Amino acid sequence: MKPQADAGRIDQGSVLVVEDSPEDTEAIERALRQTHPGLRTEFVSRGDGVVDSLLAREELPGLILLDLNMQGAGGHAVLAAIRSRPELRDVTVVVFTSSTSPGEVDACYAAGADSYIYKPVNFALFRTVLKGAVDYWRQSRPA
Repeated sequence: MKPQADAGRIDQGSVLVVEDSPEDTEAIERALRQTHPGLRTEFVSRGDGVVDSLLAREELPGLILLDLNMQGAGGHAVLAAIRSRPELRDVTVVVFTSSTSPGEVDACYAAGADSYIYKPVNFALFRTVLKGAVDYWRQSRPA
């Protein structure tokens, strides 16, 4: 059994983005580069293998931005897998998706999402929403 995460294993300056859309990946990367240039971002385009990859790391990202609608393991499965592992309990998971369905929102919170954010189409609003989410995450966590 692997040890549970502790504050020393969480890298508060690191974000893992699980997103399969190249357009959304580019928009997230551009927005974060503009609003949080010191933030280290890693992008993966599939949910498959995310949990195994996280468990193999010395340091965990402080924040995961998770899309729901992906090929292979979708966001719901990835969220459930992350929350099933006590070693990952301290990682913040923000669902960042185009789905506005109240049922989706409820299901994500029930599965352990820390936040659910709708992706606006307009880039300026997209950047503002993403900046607010990252700022909130950074202020709510220990340095």
